[in-house]
Amino acid sequence: MMAILSNPFVMEVPRKLTDEELVNAIRQDIVGELEAIHEYDAHVQATDNEDAIKVLSDIRDEEREHMGELLELLERLAPDEKALHDEGREEVRNMLDKKKK
Repeated sequence: MMAILSNPFVMEVPRKLTDEELVNAIRQDIVGELEAIHEYDAHVQATDNEDAIKVLSDIRDEEREHMGELLELLERLAPDEKALHDEGREEVRNMLDKKKK
């Protein structure tokens, strides 16, 4: 059973979310996707049942796609955050490129 994080947006709210609330809700959705990926992958690693491995791996990979979709939406809604993500990606590229030389 997946943990349910404290999320004020899981129930109907009597108003529309502000942009800031939406960004925070999407961040929480990303955490949920990470939890789901971890759970499904743990199940895959814990069994030798080929049918289960096939289905659970497919679901896990769909969750990875969802995470990518949510990250793209987050970066569009919060351009400053995208800049930080891009900076982190560039740092990793530089680190790994130096290692290859």
